[in-house]
Amino acid sequence: MHLRSPAYTPVMTDKATAPVVIVGAGPAGLAVGACLKRAGIRSILLEQTETVGSSWRGHYERLHLHTDRRNSALPFIPFPPGTPRYASRDQVVAYLEAYAARVGLDIRFGQSVVGVQRVGDHWEVQTQSERFESSRLVVATGNARVPFTPIWPGLDSFAGRVLHSSEYVNGREFRGQKVLVVGFGNSGGEIAIDLTENGASVSLSVRSAVNVIPKEVVGIPILSIAIAQQRLPPKVADALNAPVLRATVGDITAYGLQKLPYGPAVQISQDKHIPLIDIGTMALIKSGAVRVRPGIESFTASGVRFVDGTEAEVDAVVMATGYRAKVDEFLKAPGVADADGGPLTSGQEAQERGLYFCGYHVAATGMLREMGIEARRIAESISAQVPA
Repeated sequence: MHLRSPAYTPVMTDKATAPVVIVGAGPAGLAVGACLKRAGIRSILLEQTETVGSSWRGHYERLHLHTDRRNSALPFIPFPPGTPRYASRDQVVAYLEAYAARVGLDIRFGQSVVGVQRVGDHWEVQTQSERFESSRLVVATGNARVPFTPIWPGLDSFAGRVLHSSEYVNGREFRGQKVLVVGFGNSGGEIAIDLTENGASVSLSVRSAVNVIPKEVVGIPILSIAIAQQRLPPKVADALNAPVLRATVGDITAYGLQKLPYGPAVQISQDKHIPLIDIGTMALIKSGAVRVRPGIESFTASGVRFVDGTEAEVDAVVMATGYRAKVDEFLKAPGVADADGGPLTSGQEAQERGLYFCGYHVAATGMLREMGIEARRIAESISAQVPA
């Protein structure tokens, strides 16, 4: 879900009121709406686009959930029978559509939120055309609201194509080309696979030290293992899992990657970053089909120069460099977000009374599962304060 971010100027229009306004009709917003409805509390969901799950619709074609369907369903409604263990992008979109229809949520489509502020004892939400008022506000626009695109020296002189992963559709148009993928997160890893399968010559620029974990261990989804270990201190979980990772992933430093000095559980807890869940990227690296390169120092007219002084000619660059939440672009509530506009809390009442965020906590046990847990917690908090 992407929101406009002009300066907020109240527009004098007739306002719609509800006990709760939810900004965003992606998985987090739908989950909160469903939990509130189950509690007998009316809510209005505001969605900029004309459909639910707009972020999922915009992802690249090859995308599949890296977490199994049993642990990725939203509250009350499982994925339909016949859905594979790891649902595709289109299957997730279909699930979200069916979920919204079955729950019967009041979703106002085509409502681009331009400003939110607290006025007295209520929240006022202004869209491009309407005004909404509620005693409780839930922001569920997601961590992937604004693409993050780094700037390097010489980028303007590069003659090839540069695009963010949010613009990437599939690898067919890159057949026969030399493509550099920047970033070693799950999007970068899967896009590298997609490009290779479609006949591109692929390199991965990896600036920092990383962790890699398998999608499954002896047929058990890695998410199920993380759930079983969630009460353990991260360092203890990493110590228990280290022998399994050595056996399944191997020594990643042998292939040009730097290994973080701590394990995946500590990485998620401390850095708020999910390690690469390997669905085939490492096999391509080990076979030489995908080459690992260091971080970018600058661009040339025909390619890039890396921090180790080496250069490479490339036809295109895909920046799998992540996103920023940037809730501060539309939400006037000082002290609730960090320097990147990421909420300081998620799944509970924020510093401002009546304000909640859902879907911003990076969890080892899966983001969709965490959204459902947070949604239930938010609904419980609101129902304790707002009469049904």
